[in-house]
Amino acid sequence: MNLLGTPGLGSLLAGRWLAGTGQLVLFLAGFTLFCLWTFQRIASYYRMAYDESPPVLTHGSSQVVLGMGLCIAAWGWSLVTSISLWRAASKVSLESLESFAAGQIKMDSARSILALAALPQWQRNGEIISRTFEFADFPVAMNFVNAVAELAEQAQHHPDIDVRWNKVTLALTTHDAGGLTEKDFALARQCDTLAADIEPKKRR
Repeated sequence: MNLLGTPGLGSLLAGRWLAGTGQLVLFLAGFTLFCLWTFQRIASYYRMAYDESPPVLTHGSSQVVLGMGLCIAAWGWSLVTSISLWRAASKVSLESLESFAAGQIKMDSARSILALAALPQWQRNGEIISRTFEFADFPVAMNFVNAVAELAEQAQHHPDIDVRWNKVTLALTTHDAGGLTEKDFALARQCDTLAADIEPKKRR
């Protein structure tokens, strides 16, 4: 849209507000100058129908050059923005897309049993895995909860959290997939690492 349509529109749609606005203003200014020059030329010829004297033509070459220059500058700027957007999009590798898709697919029974075997302190209840962490006191437990919340937000995968003074129970499942996925077990492993760093008094 930046290059085949109006410069700036594609940039605006991609969220490049400053660049998109600048490109659009630049292009419209150049287009307006060119239209004004064209209107003046056409109007001078139409006057001949009512006036026998030859039309007075103002060259206005500088106006045309400026208008075309502004339009070309807008297209050039749009090209730079488009290349930047293409490069940003290319950074999303096929591997990352496959990993994301795999995290959304419900695991079959055999795979979930193997994944749970690697997490001996977690228990499975239907399509949910859970674990209760026990810490020295309430402040330490809340530090763990806050760390889990930050981790879950980064992963865009949020566990159910139950806090009972120094005990924190986490329950994981992927509702969109209708059961357990790799995302649940990956977050469970990361929560185990967080708990080990916080040094709980007792974990079960």
